[in-house]
Parts: sequence; C-alpha cells; structure tokens
Amino acid sequence: MIKRSFLQLLLIFIISSGFVLQKNVIKHSAIIFQVKNLGINTTGTINGLQADIRFNPANLSSSSIEASVDVNTINTDNADRDDHLKSDAFFDAAHYPKITMKSVSLKHRSGNNYAGQFNLTIKGTTKTLAVPFSCVQKGNAMAFKGVFKLNRLDFGVGESSMILSNDVTVNIDAELEVRD
Repeated sequence: MIKRSFLQLLLIFIISSGFVLQKNVIKHSAIIFQVKNLGINTTGTINGLQADIRFNPANLSSSSIEASVDVNTINTDNADRDDHLKSDAFFDAAHYPKITMKSVSLKHRSGNNYAGQFNLTIKGTTKTLAVPFSCVQKGNAMAFKGVFKLNRLDFGVGESSMILSNDVTVNIDAELEVRD
C-alpha cells in the first residue's frame, strides 16, 4: 500500500513537472557587430545562436537568459578577414569556439524595455556588462532586441591598434517560440 501510494505520488509529480517545463525554440536570430576599421564602419554577423531563456516579465527575479554563439560562423563578407578574426590573434576559435552570455540580474525599465547585467565570456575572459533590451510577447512567441557596446581589448581580442577601434557595437535580434 505504501509503495503504491509512493509510486502514484511520484507519477503525479513527474507528470505535473512536465507541464511546468518549457522549451524555447529559436525561430530566427540576427547578431550583428560593428567596428571602425580604417575609420570605416565594418559590420559582420555571428550565427549559431543557442539559448535557454526563462523570461517572465511578472517575475524577473526567477527569470534567466543564457545564450551562446559559434565563433566559427563569423561572417564579414570577406573570407580572408573572417579567417583572420577566427585565428589566435583575435577570437582563437580553435580553443574558444563559443561566446556566451548569462544573465546576473534583470530589471524592468518601462513598457517592454528592460535592463540586464550579463556575464559575457569571450576567449575565456568573463566581464559583466549592462545590456538594455526589449521583449515583446506575441502569442507563444517572444521577440528580444538589444544593443550594447564592449571594448574588444577587455577580452583579449586583437591588440591595440591605430587602425582598428577598440569599441564594438553588438545588435541582437531574436525571436523565440515558447513550447510546453
């Protein structure tokens, strides 16, 4: 009798837990970076976004955002430059194939606008950055957009240069489908 009650209780717990867990499927994403090179804005993209987003605007303290991109997908429309960026002189994709972001805290600003503190890891170096972003829910989809700046030298990406700016602007645009 006790075994049967325990098994029934365990089964109910497992079934009810399955309804609480959600899986996010990335419908589309665009990660675009921009840096001045010889005084000209040079842009590129990074693909391979993988994310675990548990975002609840009504309960930000229990929300979290974790994401990564594949350094080997860098594309600046110049194969020689892309290979150079993937080399150990810049991103060292052979040893550090992923760039990761993980939320530390999330705060509501106004309307659909939020601010987050994120640990950004590039080439094994982690720095905390402030990232303003928006989140718009449309049915079972959530659209996230954010823009932030970083200093590439803080992460050991390249060396100080008179030709290449240290400041990089990153635009993130992702839409997720939330599935139960």
